[in-house]
Formats: sequence, structure tokens, C-alpha cells
Amino acid sequence: MALETAYIQENLSKKFGNNVLNFEMKRDIFSFEATSETIHEVIQTLKEDESLNFHFLTDLTAIHFPDNDEDHQFAVVYQLHNWVENVRIRVKTFLPDPAEVDTIIDLFLCANWMEREAWDFFGINFKGHPQLKRILNMDEMVSFPMRKEFPLEDSGRTDKDDRFFGRTPVKSQMDNSTL
Repeated sequence: MALETAYIQENLSKKFGNNVLNFEMKRDIFSFEATSETIHEVIQTLKEDESLNFHFLTDLTAIHFPDNDEDHQFAVVYQLHNWVENVRIRVKTFLPDPAEVDTIIDLFLCANWMEREAWDFFGINFKGHPQLKRILNMDEMVSFPMRKEFPLEDSGRTDKDDRFFGRTPVKSQMDNSTL
């Protein structure tokens, strides 16, 4: 029998109640949210429950939502794969700023690098991580480059002309004074 999304939802809802929510199929991947307090236990259940069997962490990343309310500024996204049934699943947890969530290195050793990357770029603290330090940015860096806190362009630049980027109002087809 194939692993059905309804079975996954029923199994998790029975165990975690309101701590797992917003179950949906999104772009052919079953997705849901878990509270930050229970995310470790939810992922542990997905991995260790023999009827679920999600033994492979495909990816762990983060997203910054600066326009969301204070409790939902960041999302940590976990992509898991059940190799036996060939089922993929996406689990999200939302965090306030400053962002902090439990590490899952005890469940997936590959999460070590992924969590370090999320910390390096987003500043998300993974509690219990053995060596949370920069891996791609300079150690001296004090900001987190993937946060949407900075303007996309340097407004003080003088080496470019906005006319070439379509940012100035278009003049009328012909100025009457030139006729």
C-alpha cells in the first residue's frame, strides 16, 4: 500500500494536535507547518515511525518574511524523502526575530552543514548545534546577507543612469518646442 498524504496528516494530527497545521499539496509536494516548540519531535516522528519512514533529509533552508507579523518573520523549511515509497514532504516552522529553533543534527548528520548555512545567511540560531559558525561569509561579517533588511541598490551610486533601466518617466512622443 502506498503512503497516502491523508494517512500522514491523520497520524501527525493524532499525535501533535494543533501543533501541526495547514496541510496542503503544493506543487506536488505534501506540505504542512509545525510549531517551533515541536518541530524536532515532529521530524523525529517522521523519521522513526516505521509507517512513515522519512529517512532522508533532502534540504534545510530558511526564508525571511519582513512583512509578516512579528511571530512569523522567518521560516525554516525541511524537505524530507521516504525512499521506500518515493514520497517527498515539506515541513515549515515559523520563527520570530531573533530566530531560534532546535537543531536536528541528532536525527540527520547532514543537517550540520545546512544549519550552519542557514545561520550564516539568515542569522537563525539552531539550539544545540555543536559548531554554529560562518561557512561561506567572512568571520568578521556582522550582518546576514539573505535577510531582506537592505535596499536592493545603493542609492548613492553615480556610475549608472536610471534612464537606461526604465526608471524615469517617458516624455511625450514629441516635445512641441522642438518642432
